[in-house]
Amino acid sequence: MLTRITRFTTRFPRAVLGVAAIVAVLCALFGASVAGHLESGGFVSDNAESTRVPQLLAQNFDGAAPNFVLLVTAEAGADDPATKTAGHRITTALATRQNVQGVQSYWTTPAPLSAALRSSDGKSALIAAVLTGDDTQVQRIAGELTDEFAGTDAGITVRQGGVAAVYHDVTTQTSRDLAVAEAVAIPLSMIVLVLVFGSLIAASLPLLIGLFAIVATLAVLRVFTLVTDVSIYAMNLTTAMGLALAIDYSLFIVSRYREELGNGLDYTAAAVRAVQTAGRTVLFSALTVALSLAVLAVFDLYFLKSFAYSGVAVVVTAAAASILILPAALVLLGPRINTLDLRVPLRRLFRRGDQEPGPMVPEQTRWYKTTQAVMRRAAPISIVIIALLLALGSPFLSVRFGYPDDRVLPASAPSRAVGDVLRTEFPQADPVSATTIVLDGYHGDNAAIGTYAAALSRIDGVPAVLSSAGVYLGGGRVAAPPPGMANDTGTYLNVSTSIDPFSPEGGRQLDEIRDIAAPAPALYGGAAATNADGLEELGARLPLAGALIALATFVVLFLFTGSVVLPLKALLLNTLSLAASFGAMVWIFQEGHLSWLFDFTAVGYLVPTMPILMFCLAFGLSMDYEVFLLSRVREEWLAGHDNTRAVAIGVARTGRIFTAAAVLMAIVLGALATAKVSFMQLIGLGLTLTVLVDATIIRGLLAPALMRLLGPANWWAPKPLARLHDKIGFREATDASPQRHLDNAQQR
Repeated sequence: MLTRITRFTTRFPRAVLGVAAIVAVLCALFGASVAGHLESGGFVSDNAESTRVPQLLAQNFDGAAPNFVLLVTAEAGADDPATKTAGHRITTALATRQNVQGVQSYWTTPAPLSAALRSSDGKSALIAAVLTGDDTQVQRIAGELTDEFAGTDAGITVRQGGVAAVYHDVTTQTSRDLAVAEAVAIPLSMIVLVLVFGSLIAASLPLLIGLFAIVATLAVLRVFTLVTDVSIYAMNLTTAMGLALAIDYSLFIVSRYREELGNGLDYTAAAVRAVQTAGRTVLFSALTVALSLAVLAVFDLYFLKSFAYSGVAVVVTAAAASILILPAALVLLGPRINTLDLRVPLRRLFRRGDQEPGPMVPEQTRWYKTTQAVMRRAAPISIVIIALLLALGSPFLSVRFGYPDDRVLPASAPSRAVGDVLRTEFPQADPVSATTIVLDGYHGDNAAIGTYAAALSRIDGVPAVLSSAGVYLGGGRVAAPPPGMANDTGTYLNVSTSIDPFSPEGGRQLDEIRDIAAPAPALYGGAAATNADGLEELGARLPLAGALIALATFVVLFLFTGSVVLPLKALLLNTLSLAASFGAMVWIFQEGHLSWLFDFTAVGYLVPTMPILMFCLAFGLSMDYEVFLLSRVREEWLAGHDNTRAVAIGVARTGRIFTAAAVLMAIVLGALATAKVSFMQLIGLGLTLTVLVDATIIRGLLAPALMRLLGPANWWAPKPLARLHDKIGFREATDASPQRHLDNAQQR
């Protein structure tokens, strides 16, 4: 199939490139507006109890769960006449806006309830409201309200906060981060490609394919926004993946193409051979990465599902561009592929002469000699590396999970600054931290509500409980009930907290709240409940996701190699690589080491979706190099070399290329670490470390050592599976059966 495709594209190269240019322009135009259609939430299932609670509050209790606040601050104090006038003006203006309901403020709420809306130092006060609509509408409205009300005038400063404002700030920050990441990654990638290829023309091809993948990715994301919710974070990550994979795949094909030219093939034959070999590797790599990302669809969170949809699409786009467009460009360029060779002036500068290096002799390379040295000491090297990776991964044993809030943003972000003030100055009024309990349809005795509220108020870390029976502190009723907490649809209670609701302590407090018997069936909402529901959802689906990734990887590598041993080895190596990276992420982002370098706030736990996302992404990306290495080792093995020599030659022929590919992917993914959203920094740094560890320690040292220890058994499969692979396995027409070769090797 690949041969037929390549012969077609190389026969009509101008037509192929013309169609690709038209597609790129259309994708750029269509995908340019994608950022405005992406969502900032999606961390909890739409079917979760904590998701239903705010829906009930919005339907039945006007303004009971505010998602937008304005913090009004004045040195003269919240009770100064000028501050009061400004507060009343803003409150009135908010109440007249569409999609805004339940406006309440310190200056319009009767005492003593109004005291909770004033800061402990008396200089600030709150205006709270509910913005209605989906995540996209809510963040858009928050942006409009921010533009209208935020700022400083006559000594009075107004700042925005709350979930809606956080969504808006995250969307804005993420768009900026994407521009910065691309501005960093593209020129650095070009420099590395020039160092790898020498020729400026050859170096430009992978980058052009990468740019095609970027614009195609934006168009793909825009298409998905028409039919489903897509996370704003998918734009950064899938765009980076599209660039990284397209460059990687193009690098493999261009390198093999130039090698075949050096073997004496003409330009068309070299392009066909490059796609038959390296293109086949690209196809398997793309299949492995796509299957790893597709597993994210098992989670009932659109944050993760959007990575499944868009991730699979961008992998397919990168692979298709490399296999379809690149060969046409190679043939059209012909001898010009090696023009503008920057190595010539560099050799002259350092007086190394103008002579081109001859064809590579694997046995004379440093990679070959190093691999042979490693395989001579295979057992001790394997033990030391495995012990080192397990030690690096040990901090993950103390991992703690919690959902994100405004602290994922830098301290300079307005909604983050307001969040810090809410946590320290407004413990009873923070709309994010409180737990809301809805007794839907309750029409019982109000005294029972009072007893329930009194019991809740005795829990450690609960400053106050608001209910339709009154306000309770420390088990006693201290004030009359706020208006509107009970009606014909039922009643609700608001349980404030002084504990971080996303921390393990916040989870234990929620358990205590749930343990107290309610007078009717209760639904629990708020930050702690959202956190608990999300962790439960992820935990329930995690075993299935892990099993699907392991099965998909095993099947694909079996079809690729005909061995059952190599897929198991690959699973082991990937697990070790990921363990080391996960340990580093706990050490850096949970425990706060290097927070001064990356400018983030360590909150003592990791966002739980990040390790899952990182696992699926890194597992697929690691297979990229595993497939590339095995493909060349397999070629040598089928050519008649013994196992040890096949491994050494395979590493010698691919080591330089997959190291360069890893550096390029690390540049692209590492650029995400420049983001100002902390968990995007985590995923960027984590994937970068995984790729670098995988391409150096794992593929350069541990993989050859283990393959030496396993010997010919690397290629073993039970005879029924070997016969099955002969029938359905993917290989070129010239390939022999690995099982027959193994039998011959054992006979020898």
